[in-house]
Amino acid sequence: MSFDLLFDPLFRVPFFTGLLLAALLPPIGMYLRLRNEWLAALAFAQMASAGALLAMVTGWPMLAGGALAALLAALAKGLMARAGAGAYASMMLLAWGGGVLLVANHPLAEQAGHALFDGQLYFTGEGHLLAAGVACAVVVPLLAWLSKPLLLGRLFPEFYRARGRDARPRLMLFDLLAGLAVALATISLGVMAAFALVFVPPLIAYRFAASWRAGLVLSSVIGMGGYCVSFAASLGFDQPFGPVCAVLLVMLSVMSSVNSDRM
Repeated sequence: MSFDLLFDPLFRVPFFTGLLLAALLPPIGMYLRLRNEWLAALAFAQMASAGALLAMVTGWPMLAGGALAALLAALAKGLMARAGAGAYASMMLLAWGGGVLLVANHPLAEQAGHALFDGQLYFTGEGHLLAAGVACAVVVPLLAWLSKPLLLGRLFPEFYRARGRDARPRLMLFDLLAGLAVALATISLGVMAAFALVFVPPLIAYRFAASWRAGLVLSSVIGMGGYCVSFAASLGFDQPFGPVCAVLLVMLSVMSSVNSDRM
């Protein structure tokens, strides 16, 4: 056990890459939970993982392959909106089957597949950091612009119909933003760590936040705090980042649930 590596310059880029994504994913998860579509985040992550593996096998950048696969999944989600959770389950099964077959039949895909599943954040580079920074710069203002339509569409579903307007373009844009953010997180943090950051911080924020805006801020703070502790613990104890992050966030959710029941 050694925490000296926390101060090694080699890990600065991975740390800040993950920190940006840990701040971005929970607010997206808030809107997915608002629409009862949190399972879509796992479908996006699985599709991004399969797309990244396929890109690597064919000589394309993994980041580009993962992002493209997740964006295609987001478009499919919008087109199959009536299918509900069945559409997400179909995408997850398709992505899982394709990913496992690639890992089993291509020697280069095996190591990358384990890294995507385990969440080996420490292998990220400056390209990942740049992509995460651009994603934050693009997604955050667009998400703020979409916030009111998303809230109206969920809380007052007849609003747009009464005014003769179509809410689907805005919903589709949100799906694309969510798919892009989850894809970048999947390539950088791993499948389950990305899903944990989308799922758990909003779950806690919904219990304690006094308002929607406070919930957005609280979820982001929880995500960044959980990420920092996970990063330090996994590096100090020489463990893969993804499982440490997922276990820590779930433990935090359980403790917050116990505390909320006592209040």
